[in-house]
Amino acid sequence: MNRIITVLILWLVSLQGFSQMEFNACLFDASRNRVIPITVYQPQKVNTKTKVVVFSHGYDGNKNIQSNQTYSYLTRFLSQKGFYVISVQHELPDDPLLAMEDPFMETRMPNWERGVANILFTIQEFRKLKSELDWNSLILIGHSNGGDMTMLFATQYPELISKAISLDHRRMVMPRLHEPQLCTLRGCDYDADEGVLPTEQEQEKYHIKVVNLDGITHSNMGENGTKVQHDLINQYIYKFVK
Repeated sequence: MNRIITVLILWLVSLQGFSQMEFNACLFDASRNRVIPITVYQPQKVNTKTKVVVFSHGYDGNKNIQSNQTYSYLTRFLSQKGFYVISVQHELPDDPLLAMEDPFMETRMPNWERGVANILFTIQEFRKLKSELDWNSLILIGHSNGGDMTMLFATQYPELISKAISLDHRRMVMPRLHEPQLCTLRGCDYDADEGVLPTEQEQEKYHIKVVNLDGITHSNMGENGTKVQHDLINQYIYKFVK
């Protein structure tokens, strides 16, 4: 049976000073019988030079079906700068809870693989829906558990993306690759698991950028951060993606 794709536009609103347009939608992956809610932040001008960003939120215990909208400080900022941003909702209320026991590279892999499948399906569908965009310069960004998903995607599908950024992911080992270009912004309150981050020699060899953010915690990278903290995060991300 051919895959049936359903896109449901739930609401549409124009915002002055940020993105020209925002809307919520749902994709349906028939092969997994899964709904994938998304929020799109569309820039004022869209053409063949418009780069696409796919964003993945941090884990919220399946309690918030709009977790992907809580990073609007970043998604709206990137849209304002001309990027077409798709923020994926990875958690649904009936999903299994994220594993909290070691070894995380094993226990959390099913969650990350589901996230990778969500990202891949979203990319495939939007390449058909918005074929005029610059899909050769695709960028992935993710916070915390969404950063783990982002790094797993970069490991499994490096040929599909040009850059991948994590905001303080802690569990999934960053691939040691020259392409895509990799960057991770590190909070000041938690350490990543052993081997997750590249050594200084590996950073130099593979041109991986590791940025330590003094005074910005793991949760500050989400909705709990201040405007000053969010502005600094935006500054580092924009410098890397532009």
